[in-house]
Amino acid sequence: MDSMLMAKDVVVGFHSDGYRIDKTASAMNRYTKWEISQGNRWCNPKPVCFDSLPQQGWIAKDKFDWDIADTIVEQI
Repeated sequence: MDSMLMAKDVVVGFHSDGYRIDKTASAMNRYTKWEISQGNRWCNPKPVCFDSLPQQGWIAKDKFDWDIADTIVEQI
């Protein structure tokens, strides 16, 4: 399993509670909260502030493809 990171150390990553950090994205997509539907489909992203993110338990990613954001499936 991937090692868990602190939110402050993540450049691009996700949290199993439905949060994403992408410091390479536009300001509105930098910190987001997603709904996770059946089958682990991530949908309906909403921008959130950094202080509302869980501070522990993050998994790093190489990148997110924002052109197909509503079809990305993350393994939880």
